[in-house]
Amino acid sequence: MNAAPQTPDPRPALARATEQLAELLDGLRPGQLDAPTPCAEFDVRALLGHVTGVADRFANLGEGGSVVGPGVPEWAAGLPAGDWPDTYRRARERLLAAWRDDARLEAVVTAPWGTVPGRIALSGCVMETVVHGWDLARALGRDPGLDPEPAALALATAERAVPAGSRAHIPFDEARPVPADAGVHERLAAWLGRDPHWSPGTAGRGTGTA
Repeated sequence: MNAAPQTPDPRPALARATEQLAELLDGLRPGQLDAPTPCAEFDVRALLGHVTGVADRFANLGEGGSVVGPGVPEWAAGLPAGDWPDTYRRARERLLAAWRDDARLEAVVTAPWGTVPGRIALSGCVMETVVHGWDLARALGRDPGLDPEPAALALATAERAVPAGSRAHIPFDEARPVPADAGVHERLAAWLGRDPHWSPGTAGRGTGTA
C-alpha cells in the first residue's frame, strides 16, 4: 500500500503569499482604511490588523510559543495608513525567520484547530494569508495578477480542513458554486464562503471571516 502523500513544505508558498500581501500595502491611502472588504466584519483597517496578528501569532508558534491572541490587535485601530507597510513587513520577516529551521516543520505544535505537525499548522497560515490577500486586493481594486502558486496550496489546505457540508461551528459561510473555468483565487474564496465576484460596489454582501 502506498503511503499517504506528505503535505509539501509550505514555506515557499508562505514567503510568496506574505510578499504579495506586503506589495498590496505600498501606496495605501488613509481613505482606504475604512473601505469594506469581502469579510463582512472587517473593513480594510481591521483586515490589516488581522493579517498582521496572524503573522505574529504564527511567528510565536514557530518560536515555540502560543497562537492565542485577539483576532484584531487593539493597536490596529490607531495606526496611520503610512505605517502599515513597514508594520506588516516586520511581522512577515519575523514569521519567516521563526520557521526557517526545517525541524520546526515536523515538530508537533498546537494550532487553533488542534495539535498537528508544524507543516500542517503553517499550511493553515498560508490559507489565511492567501485568502485575506485576495480580500485586500478586492477591497483595493488590485486583484488582477495575483500569483496562483500559493493559492493552489491554500485551496488544497482549505478543501482538507474546511468541510463541504455544515459549517455551523466554524467561521465560514457555506461554500459557493463557481464555474469550471474559475481561477484558483475565485475557487478558494468560494470554498471559504465568499462571493468570488465581490467588489466594493457589492459591499453589504460580504461573508464569513477567518
